[in-house]
Parts: sequence; structure tokens; C-alpha cells
Amino acid sequence: MSAATHGLLASYEFLDSTVDAIEKLRKAGFTDLKAYAPYPEHHIEHALGYGQSPVRVFTLVGGLTGTATGFAFTTWTSMDWPLVVGGKPIVSIPAYVIIAFEMTVLFGALATVIGLFILSKLPNLRPPVIYDPEFSNGRYGVYVGTTAGRLDEARKILNDEEPVELREGSEAAHA
Repeated sequence: MSAATHGLLASYEFLDSTVDAIEKLRKAGFTDLKAYAPYPEHHIEHALGYGQSPVRVFTLVGGLTGTATGFAFTTWTSMDWPLVVGGKPIVSIPAYVIIAFEMTVLFGALATVIGLFILSKLPNLRPPVIYDPEFSNGRYGVYVGTTAGRLDEARKILNDEEPVELREGSEAAHA
């Protein structure tokens, strides 16, 4: 897509104004929303419509893969180099539990980190469209990207919550 997306960045002093602006924008059908806050805030996440993090699925899959790998590796090693000691079976599952547990933790942790990077779209080589350093200093921000035709509607919704500052910016839309 080669059309330019226009956007508005509103800077708010209070959390309530930010959350209300996000909720009104979502109710009006705006989907390209970004929120900036000086610290993680669950009210903003709820207003943006975030659910539970899918990173836990990566952790589960990684952990189960680690368990299977731990048991498979130790079983394969025992079958490849059988040592019969005291009449014990060659494949002795209780002895392999420790290795399987360690592999579960290792694979689960690695899958969690990989999932975090994938879902966070890191590294983000594209800088933010517009940003205000005050967002790290106590203010809240809402960026809404839209077409030129809906820009006035978005501006009215953002202005209803009395922003400290309202700036316009644009970015090249990406596919």
C-alpha cells in the first residue's frame, strides 16, 4: 500500500482522560491506536482491548518440547550405549526425570524469550511516528492513525478529553 496514513498525537495529563479517549476512538471504529505511558498501566491495556498474553503458549509448547526431548535424548543414549548394571532395565524412566525436567525449564525459558521477541516485533528498526519525551516524564499519550477523511472525527474525539497538546503527523503506510 502506498497511501499515506495521517495521524494525531494527543498528550494527556491524566490517566482517566487517556482511557476515555482510547475507548471513544475504539467505539468510533478507529483501529490504529498506540498508547504511551510513563509506566505500565492495566487500564490502558484494557481500553486498547488487550487480552491475556499469548507468550504463555510459547512457554507451554517450549516446555512440552523440552520434556519430550529430555526423555527422547536419554532413552536414545541408553539404547545406543546399553549398560546393564545389577540387572536393571536399560531404559529406566525414573532416572531420566531429572534430565527431562531440566530440558523442560531450558526449552520453556528459551521459547518464552523467542515468543516475547516475536510478539513484540523486536527489534523495531522503524522509529516511532511521533513521540514526546514527556511520555517518559509523567504524561500519557494516544496516537491514532487514520485516513485524511476521518482526521477531523478523530481530532474531535481527542479534543473532547482536553489534551495538553495535540499534534498532527503522518507516516507511509506499510503492507
